[in-house]
Amino acid sequence: MRTKPTGATKICLCAFVIFQASVLPAIARTEEAVAPTQSADVVASPSPLLKGPFYNPLKIENWQANFQSTYIWQKKPSLHAVYSGENSLITAPETGYTLTATLMLGYRPWIGGEIFVNPEIIQSEELSNLHGLGGLSNGENQKSGDPKAKLYRARLFLRQTIPIGGDSSAVVSVPNQFSSSVARRRLVVTIGNMAITDIFDGNAFSHDPRTQFMNWALWTYGAFDYAADLRGYTWGGALEYTHDNWAFRLGRFAQPKESNGLSLDFNLTAHYGDNLEIQHDHVLLGRPGKVRVLGFHNRAKMGSFRDALAYAQANGSAPTVADVRKTQSKLGFGVGLEQSISRDAGLFVRFSFNDGQTETYAYAEIERSLAFGGTVRGRLWLRPDDTFGLALVGNGLSAAHRDYLRAGGLGFFIGDGQLNYGIEQIAEAFYAARVFGGLWFSLDGQYVVNPAYNKDRGPAKILGFRSHVEF
Repeated sequence: MRTKPTGATKICLCAFVIFQASVLPAIARTEEAVAPTQSADVVASPSPLLKGPFYNPLKIENWQANFQSTYIWQKKPSLHAVYSGENSLITAPETGYTLTATLMLGYRPWIGGEIFVNPEIIQSEELSNLHGLGGLSNGENQKSGDPKAKLYRARLFLRQTIPIGGDSSAVVSVPNQFSSSVARRRLVVTIGNMAITDIFDGNAFSHDPRTQFMNWALWTYGAFDYAADLRGYTWGGALEYTHDNWAFRLGRFAQPKESNGLSLDFNLTAHYGDNLEIQHDHVLLGRPGKVRVLGFHNRAKMGSFRDALAYAQANGSAPTVADVRKTQSKLGFGVGLEQSISRDAGLFVRFSFNDGQTETYAYAEIERSLAFGGTVRGRLWLRPDDTFGLALVGNGLSAAHRDYLRAGGLGFFIGDGQLNYGIEQIAEAFYAARVFGGLWFSLDGQYVVNPAYNKDRGPAKILGFRSHVEF
């Protein structure tokens, strides 16, 4: 049975919104999604798309303290279903929410060195207990959601930048990144507790569910089953080499000890997530853009769909990957493009794929995904700090995963008891309006055809409201 928010929770939420509307100074807004720990792209003369409330290219700082808080409320009306299973999207109307607050503290101990720590709080109630979708609707959701607020450490990491040569350019000041002048040819080493998406896939137009698209299949590669605990964070290290318009990133990170678990396995010679990304910056028709190619190799104790089916047939039971877990690998890749097309508009495309032979271990139940969309600033309608975004996604599963679900198998997120397979199709649109200072309100709508890849269910409609504050 779903727990209703308590009176104290409602008071907390009301106080939160009042707080957002009353505390911030007026500062300029950005649409650039600089990843929280990513060494940002060098910007010599930033365009309006790259400026924001934290933008400060010249200030020399040795300490940093920033704060963000985001409240997302979503409502799902009733939906049609021929049948439902244990992990299905609930057919009755329902609502869910997330409330997060993050303090981002930084210290520069020496030249080129940066240390950051991010204590974070989350309180949430998930739609359908986080079941029934491949592309889940709220990127702020964690697999350990609870109406009671939880405090934890999201990040604690050291970044060291080592100049190699070339011209120097300005790096902007944003949370978890100091302003500085860096060489266009440099090494960056990051070690500690972070999210892999802080380093990899730093798409400017679709990378942050707190300010941009909310769906899990949109804020990074849908099929990127990256190493993370059930909150989305991990421990490890990454090496980045930037050479003018090229960037190369390589990292190894800890997998959870159990599928979608909280405790991490620090035996990084036996179980790990390896990631390699190559990025090229370009100018097309006078506008900047980037192309990224990502490859990943996960090694963990995972269950194979084919092994689970064979085990179930031999024992006369329903298939479950929990019966056949052993150390094995998962391989995948992603290709991404982001392209500015005007001073106020940009487009993105992502394609991702993984082999789909083993269970989803740490991210979403997606094994093939194609997403494309764009954002535009509101200068044309005299709201230059507002942003409108529209995107479409198609998600798919491997043949082995489909057979597993048809036979009644359950994944961490999906499992209707049967499966009339179809591509999961998602459309999402949002409008983010700057109220004043560092406060934004957003309206969001998502439309999902074949939720959890099942033609016998849906479509599902999800309406959302987001309040985001940062300073």
